[in-house]
Amino acid sequence: MLEIGALWWGVTIGLVVLLLAIDLVVAAARPHRVGFREAVLWSLFYIAVAVAFGVVFWMTAGAQFGTEFFAGYIVEKSLSVDNLFVFVIIMSTFAVPEEHQHKVLTFGIVLALVMRAIFIAVGATLLNYFSFMFLLFGLLLLFTAVQLFRHRDEDPDVEDNGLVKIARRVFPVTDEYDGGKLFTRLQGRRMVTPLFIVLVAIGGIDLLFALDSIPAVFGVTSEAFIVFAANAFALLGLRALFFLVKGLLDRLVYLSTGLAVILAFIGVKLVLHWLHVDIAPSVPEIPTPLSLGVIVGILIVVTVASLIKTRNDPSATAHAGSLKATRSREPQADRES
Repeated sequence: MLEIGALWWGVTIGLVVLLLAIDLVVAAARPHRVGFREAVLWSLFYIAVAVAFGVVFWMTAGAQFGTEFFAGYIVEKSLSVDNLFVFVIIMSTFAVPEEHQHKVLTFGIVLALVMRAIFIAVGATLLNYFSFMFLLFGLLLLFTAVQLFRHRDEDPDVEDNGLVKIARRVFPVTDEYDGGKLFTRLQGRRMVTPLFIVLVAIGGIDLLFALDSIPAVFGVTSEAFIVFAANAFALLGLRALFFLVKGLLDRLVYLSTGLAVILAFIGVKLVLHWLHVDIAPSVPEIPTPLSLGVIVGILIVVTVASLIKTRNDPSATAHAGSLKATRSREPQADRES
């Protein structure tokens, strides 16, 4: 068992809050279009912070837990790329001005961190008291993997999101943005702007992704601290990664297939762990170093195969994938509009 004291928790949460505060201040104080160079620098910064944290954690907690952190970080980072697909769809669907996309993403990341912190606490408690939860989490990931693979060539319908529908029914919404405001007055009537609906949509998507990503990272480690740290550092870099790769996402045509395979692999790992613990110790388990190698290998194969496919067939376009059948879209036209 990993012994984590109040100091480690305090330092980690403090670092995450500090980085989020910097993001919020930058977004609020200087709304602007984030260019490629700025996105690269921010991305490298967040990756460097995560790697530095992992190295210090490895040296302090040992190789086993250090490996679990890096494996969890890579799992969450790969799943976060699928988040980016949906964020691109949301931004294009609601025509969010480029100077406000930074702010929207930062608030979306804050919402995601809060939701995942709650899911981590609940998940860790359930796994601690009920070992059969490993089986349930494994089956959930296997189901998700099958659905994602079946609908890998589709995009989720943002307007069909339940929270968005409720928000539109409850709040009067203006047709136009009012700078970066969430609320405004129109002819003396207090209304919400489309920016408010965008945040609701991102919050709903964050909730759905948390339901998949938390069981996935628990398949790599059962330590709540590592699960939280891996999620936090993966999400912190999501804003910069969005601006860095949003023009390249359409080329990752096999990403949804690769993520489905990763989720299925982790689901099998969780089921084997449950069988090993509750049924028979002779049932083999998949060690974390092997899991790390398999996940990295899948991501490399998916990326290389996608680039080869799009080079040979420029008309091929990637999709975010969906867990249920949705109406067809024209993602390329939507994203460029």
